[in-house]
Amino acid sequence: MRTLPGSRTLLDLILPGECGGCGAPGAQWCHSCAAELADDPVLLQPRVDPGVAVWALGPYSGPRRRAVIAAKERGRRDLAVPLGSAVAGTLARLHQWGELQPPEVAPVVLVPAPTRSRAARMRGGDPVTRIAIVAVGATRVCPALTMRRGVRDSVGLSADQRRVNLEGGVILTRSGHRFARHLSSDSAVRQRKTVVLIDDVSTTGATAAESVRVLSGAGIAVASVVVLAGVG
Repeated sequence: MRTLPGSRTLLDLILPGECGGCGAPGAQWCHSCAAELADDPVLLQPRVDPGVAVWALGPYSGPRRRAVIAAKERGRRDLAVPLGSAVAGTLARLHQWGELQPPEVAPVVLVPAPTRSRAARMRGGDPVTRIAIVAVGATRVCPALTMRRGVRDSVGLSADQRRVNLEGGVILTRSGHRFARHLSSDSAVRQRKTVVLIDDVSTTGATAAESVRVLSGAGIAVASVVVLAGVG
């Protein structure tokens, strides 16, 4: 790597020079924040019950909160690597605990929670999808869901308002329809899958509940929901 004036490398100009979890200089993701994300996942009890277990890497505070905001609002695409690795660790833990089927029996397919197209474009793509790809690989990520036009931003809405706002607002994508057809085919019987919905934050559970409802209605059974952080 060529060294630039001031002892900076070309990589320093491309990648942020501070931790996305705590702001410490010198590393994209420091050892302290990595250790916090390696904690056991916690079981949430969202106000709107999606009908399946909702697991979070931890509370929406500290490094998790700062990393989510940085990834979504500040263009820190590089944070997909530490966050995706943390999700992979959580999935491994859930396999160990028997919460998910053994990977050799039914490998996990991650379905990112739906996002509004405009929001994804403004962010240069969906951060949750990038995180999912790091966690399990691109071939085991299915962008099966999207939001209809007209769905409001959920910030500031109560649990009931979020639920009403999302009613009929989550729909299957073309990939989702193809995945549903695959799961109903004979080959799917021989190649079972464990479908896990993944999102950044669980606030009320409304998004997860509507997403699970839509997927289930299409014949895509969701085994669990995994989020980076849980509120409350």
